[in-house]
Amino acid sequence: MNKLDTIKKIYFIGIGGIGMSALARYFKSRNCDVSGYDRTPTALTRNLEAAGIPIHYEERIDLAPADADVVVYTPAIPAHHAELVNYREKGYAVVKRSDVLQWITENSFNICVGGTHGKTTVTTMTAHLLRDSGYGSNAFLGGISANYQTNFWSSERNTVVVEADEYDRSFLKLVPDVAVITAMDPDHLDIYGTPQEVVNAFIQFSRKVKPGGCLITKYGMGNKEDLSAAHHYTYHLEDTRADVYTANRKVVNGSYVFDVVSKNWILYEVVLHMGGLHNIENCVAAITVAKHLGITDDKIKSAVASFKGVKRRFEYALKNETHVLIDDYAHHPEELKALITGVRSIFPGEKLVLVFQPHLFSRTKDLADEFAASLDLADEVILLPIYPARELPMEGVTSELLLNKMKLENKMVLGKEEMKNRLKKEQPALVVMAGAGDIDALVNPVRELLVNGE
Repeated sequence: MNKLDTIKKIYFIGIGGIGMSALARYFKSRNCDVSGYDRTPTALTRNLEAAGIPIHYEERIDLAPADADVVVYTPAIPAHHAELVNYREKGYAVVKRSDVLQWITENSFNICVGGTHGKTTVTTMTAHLLRDSGYGSNAFLGGISANYQTNFWSSERNTVVVEADEYDRSFLKLVPDVAVITAMDPDHLDIYGTPQEVVNAFIQFSRKVKPGGCLITKYGMGNKEDLSAAHHYTYHLEDTRADVYTANRKVVNGSYVFDVVSKNWILYEVVLHMGGLHNIENCVAAITVAKHLGITDDKIKSAVASFKGVKRRFEYALKNETHVLIDDYAHHPEELKALITGVRSIFPGEKLVLVFQPHLFSRTKDLADEFAASLDLADEVILLPIYPARELPMEGVTSELLLNKMKLENKMVLGKEEMKNRLKKEQPALVVMAGAGDIDALVNPVRELLVNGE
């Protein structure tokens, strides 16, 4: 019997997280009784409430359902959370989000996209290609699709496209028919300890691919013997040693036009309206999945051309003749490097002002030198204080740590209001705002002050 068929009432502790909210929508689509708790209201929680899912924002046992079949929690919730402790003490079925994804993927054809960066965009692109082409899939995304304004959708086809999250090793519970690995750079060292352990986990993930399945990896990552499957394709932006790569790239009216080349096929004149050279490479990964599934070239090209991107992934918050404001989730040195390089490919010669909010004390400490090198690629950098998320402060780990390691002259650490005042006064033509904390709440205020001037 399918485990999912026994769940009639489900409760989420931390329902406002991007992955949790997708699961909540999934169970709502199955006509389950769904409710949840989160610390503060957000756009995501408001959308869930509008979909008929009740949510409360106080840590109170009396507000949590006493008859839930399953309680799902996110690792971001502290172990001493009153509701979580109560459910555990009373013997409820208490599981992580990754356990539920395992139940879902045990009975379907699964395309699982992992990587220390790029996975949200590749997952969303792949799911869009399948949906737009008529192939069809269920989708569990780690971001909001700009095409559909959601991070989940369902389909009659028993195919699942799911973002495979390496945090807490949760992706090792998935069972891929097709696995994509975009990057294995050091991250979450608070969990893994060493960069090699991160790589080892991705090797384990690649070995979860079902017999006869397909593995798609960025060229140059790891050893071929470590990363292998019945069908293994490598991809790259431009390295012709990869199985799939691009050629004849150009920018036309602010969009990218390029060919996708494989040993056995060529896709000519693909048009992508999403900025960033790294997103061309992400698109190559998604196209490789679609070609493996047998989707026709014309449907692939049409779907790519209609792709509007992912919220907070190279998203234009403002683009007019005077100002460009780009909002991005980049929170790792390699992501920042890719973001800045991508912006420069579209706006060569423009002064690039970067506002960056570091995310996590541990990540800032572990990757300080790498962050400094990436930040130095901008023309001016405004660092906000570190967003702690689930962590307590670490002695000596502040945004000044990054500032002092940077070689760039035009750099500063400012509070949120100071940052807004500076941008209001300076009125820069090109502003990039990046980070995974609460910097997204500052994007609209910055947009307004750029539009309205002083």
